[in-house]
This record gives sequence, C-alpha cells and structure tokens, in this order.
Amino acid sequence: MLKPKRYHQTRLAVRALIVQDARLLLVNAYPGNTSDLWCAPGGGAEPGQSLAENLIREVHEETGLEITPGQVVGISEFTDPATNFHQVEMFFACEIAAGNLTSDWLDPEAVVTKRRFFSRTELETLRVKPDFLRSLPFDVPNGLDPNPLETKAP
Repeated sequence: MLKPKRYHQTRLAVRALIVQDARLLLVNAYPGNTSDLWCAPGGGAEPGQSLAENLIREVHEETGLEITPGQVVGISEFTDPATNFHQVEMFFACEIAAGNLTSDWLDPEAVVTKRRFFSRTELETLRVKPDFLRSLPFDVPNGLDPNPLETKAP
C-alpha cells in the first residue's frame, strides 16, 4: 500500500474576487514577468490577524486598492510534491472601497508585475489558476455576495 505524501505545514492564503463592469481583477505574481499565469490578488494569511485583515493587507500590497471583503465563495487547494508545498486558498467576494489601478503603483514586495481587469471572454484563453476563475466570479447565484466579514472575535 502506498503511503500518502507528507507535506510541510499547510499554508492558508486569502484571495479577492473583484468584479467590476463584468470584468475580473487578476494579477501576474511572478517577479520579472517569468510566467504567463494569472491569479486573484491576495496572499498568505499571517497569524494574529483575521482573514479579512489579511485580505485587505494583501490586496492593497498587490494592487494599491482598498477593498471591502465579503463572504467566502470558493476554496482551492494545491500541492507541489517536488517542494513539499501545500496551500489552501479561500476566495472572498470583494468590492473596491477606494483607489484605482494607476500606472505608477509598485508592489512593495516586487512580486506582482501586472494587474488588470479581464472580461469573461478574455479569460477563456488566459492561463489562470485555479481554473474556476473563468466562471465562478460570474456564475455565483445572485452575483458575488459583498456582505462584510466580521473582523474581530466577540
């Protein structure tokens, strides 16, 4: 019987699904444009902060936008056996609270090299991960629910 692969600690990440004018915001998070893969803005959750606080911080770092996080609308998991990497990503419906995508913005960690909104048609031929980014943001019943998350424990 095969033993299951053991991974180092699982990383939790939070990602924002921001749809504006029927277009989804995605980022290319590869220094030096080394990949054509696009993903939703966000990143690793830091201990001691709520998921909403982590999401607000990560999206601002990667896009310069201030957001209002809503409910979880999707979850994705991926592993890389070559590096023992395991990540679980939670996708939240979000709205832009302030800001816009300006050309003078720079990711402070120099990871995100591009960010832009894509139509559903453009997503059909774009390399994205996870694959549900092509449909989920547009197919959720009644649209993405922007109800805010609780940010502090009672």
